[in-house]
Amino acid sequence: MTINSTKPYLVRSIYDWCLDGGFTPYVSVQAFPELDIPKEYIKNNEIIFNISVSAVQELVINNDIMSFAARFNGVARKLEIPIIAINSIFAKEVNQGISFSGEKEDNHITMSTIENSNLNRSSKIYQEKKIRKPKLRIIK
Repeated sequence: MTINSTKPYLVRSIYDWCLDGGFTPYVSVQAFPELDIPKEYIKNNEIIFNISVSAVQELVINNDIMSFAARFNGVARKLEIPIIAINSIFAKEVNQGISFSGEKEDNHITMSTIENSNLNRSSKIYQEKKIRKPKLRIIK
């Protein structure tokens, strides 16, 4: 019997807590070159998304991926982000939330880690990428 990761459950919980409290949920994502995300918004190998109800449509947070549709510079895009790439989720207004440590003890994500997490097979993450420790920062 395998034990499911608690990460997707915690992400959904903090998201719900943000909505219940009237806060804006933000999610920090480790930016891998192979992920189809807006590259112009990446800073320090990380990208932060506003995932509030007014900012995204069709938000789905399941045990493997977080997907949503959003507009970037007026262009609509549908994003699929592996749960293992999420560094943190927090409320913008109070800067409270949860930060996640690396998935493995050596803080590396490899292709085998991604395959083992049953991600969408269309993801093309082939190279090993080093994960930096997640950092929360105030966004104004």
